[in-house]
Amino acid sequence: MNYLNQRAIVAILAFGLSAAAAAATPAPRTWCGNQMVRGTYGIQMSGHRPAAGGTETVIGVVIRHYDGLGGVEQWDNIKGEVTGYAPGRYGTGTYRVNDDCTVDVEFHPAPGVTILERGVVVDNGNEVRTITVVPAGVVVTATHLRI
Repeated sequence: MNYLNQRAIVAILAFGLSAAAAAATPAPRTWCGNQMVRGTYGIQMSGHRPAAGGTETVIGVVIRHYDGLGGVEQWDNIKGEVTGYAPGRYGTGTYRVNDDCTVDVEFHPAPGVTILERGVVVDNGNEVRTITVVPAGVVVTATHLRI
């Protein structure tokens, strides 16, 4: 085999291997975005949070509106076994639906109070399931259903 034929074979093999490697690497998933979670959702939440003397069980129902652009506002009704009932609290925040259909929410139920949630978008955005990740000590799960 002459030198040019050897180089051509090497080039063809190298191209074939790089094409096979590229085909084996999955493309990033990009089927979700902020517009998937848009509109008004009813939320039921429950869990535990710090309270005087330790922790308390907490439950709540919430109306939350996602604007489809990354903004959120809500009205919640929360009851703790120690702290009692807090009706009609208003708050605002931001959210981001990631390409892999996870969601991050930063919410401010009161001045100086930040709650961070992490979740997953389900059923084409008709449902969102979240956990509270900040503040420490708050262990709350929530199911959001589009109204």
